[in-house]
Amino acid sequence: MADIDTSVSASAGPCDDKGGDARNPLEAFAAWITGTRTDWPAQALHSAHREFIDFIAVMIAGLAEPATAKVRQVARGWGLGPASAVGCSTRLAAPWAALVNGTAGHVLDFDDNFDPPKAHATTVLAPAILALGEEVAADGARVLDAYIVGLQIQGRLGQALNPYHRDRGWHATATTGAFGAAAACARLLGLDAEATANALSISVSMASGFMSQFGTMTKPLHAGLAAKAGIMAARLAEAGMTAGRATLDGPHGMQRLMVGPDFVELREGHTHVDHGQTMRFETANVGEPLLITEHGYRVKRFPNCGSAHRAMDALLFLMAEHDFTPADIEKIEVHAPAVHLNNLMYRNPKTGLEAKFSMEYALASLLIRGRAGIAEFTDEAVADEMVRAAMKLVERHPVPGLEGEIVTRVIVRLKDGRTLEEAREWPEGSKWKPFPDDLYWKKFDECTQTLLPGEIRRLVREALAGLPELAHIGTLMSPLAREFGG
Repeated sequence: MADIDTSVSASAGPCDDKGGDARNPLEAFAAWITGTRTDWPAQALHSAHREFIDFIAVMIAGLAEPATAKVRQVARGWGLGPASAVGCSTRLAAPWAALVNGTAGHVLDFDDNFDPPKAHATTVLAPAILALGEEVAADGARVLDAYIVGLQIQGRLGQALNPYHRDRGWHATATTGAFGAAAACARLLGLDAEATANALSISVSMASGFMSQFGTMTKPLHAGLAAKAGIMAARLAEAGMTAGRATLDGPHGMQRLMVGPDFVELREGHTHVDHGQTMRFETANVGEPLLITEHGYRVKRFPNCGSAHRAMDALLFLMAEHDFTPADIEKIEVHAPAVHLNNLMYRNPKTGLEAKFSMEYALASLLIRGRAGIAEFTDEAVADEMVRAAMKLVERHPVPGLEGEIVTRVIVRLKDGRTLEEAREWPEGSKWKPFPDDLYWKKFDECTQTLLPGEIRRLVREALAGLPELAHIGTLMSPLAREFGG
């Protein structure tokens, strides 16, 4: 038998943020999850609370989308339970409710981005925590605690894999998301360090998702699958399932398999570090800095791929500052990181889903309509002849290098000889220019006002506003467990 140590050291106890006694990343992460604080800083709790507002808003907005409806239809037959699935009058087992809600939360691509893992974090963590929370009668404080813990661990994994994991075509929402959701669920269940390490390891075997699915219904399904995986991994570990300890940094671990056999060479040549992405596992100071406050989020202003948002913000700025019409434009040049333009792979989208990953469509919609909201990313909207004509004005200029090294420049060349230019390093809604609380509630109202009956909307809004003090998370979720006629 091969001499491989897969056990948790009997002498290893919980480690604090000043040092670690765990021998590998799984054990270091598990020790921190089980031994860290519960008295989080007010800023961290406030930030977590706001992302639940954002997630619930976009989940409700996505409840009637075809992808959500198909997942909900199938999940109904897989098992009943105590958890609420949005738009479903039948209560489901927690993994299936998380599958539905995660898909709904990601289907519009209107959910937040979190930079350390290069992933949509909340649309995986929140549905996993909420579904399991209903099952174990968790209160709002425990929900927020599990979220902060799960986000930290998802971020730590992402920092050890990125930027190349994401840039090489893995959908990090799915891969790092499953791991973060397992951490959050282990925390919510109060698992010990050994079971928590097993939960994390089990989740790695369910962590997958390819960018080749962008522009299809399976892209948002990735979020639901990762949320479901987190619950299953934690519950299986709770039941005593064992798992390997070399699944992150071992010879056949996630780092070598999901970055590439050249990951050491890439790491040693990696000189421009963004968002803590050192390609190394942080095991000594797992909780410092606290990533939720250190990095913040990219909360979305538009329901499409965030890789287009810097250019969209720049074009809107130029439109507001200068007096020109579409007829005045000779061309629009977009000089952007090549990785951003690779994410926006549809130059001539035919469907609303494809349009979410099209720089040309996003800018043309702003140019012709002055907006790019939920209504502008439908199949019918994509067929608009004026918008399709304006798409031909957009010219791509990929710039080699990492995302953090390169600003996005939009250059509008007018027929009268004028050249207008605006550069953006960060989109609005990021830590550079975060949205105030009232914009979160404005987004909630815009996402829900046509889908929820007035009384249901009031109940959900009140529960969300009081989330930190909720006695039972079902107060928030139960009103959404009904048919809404979508």
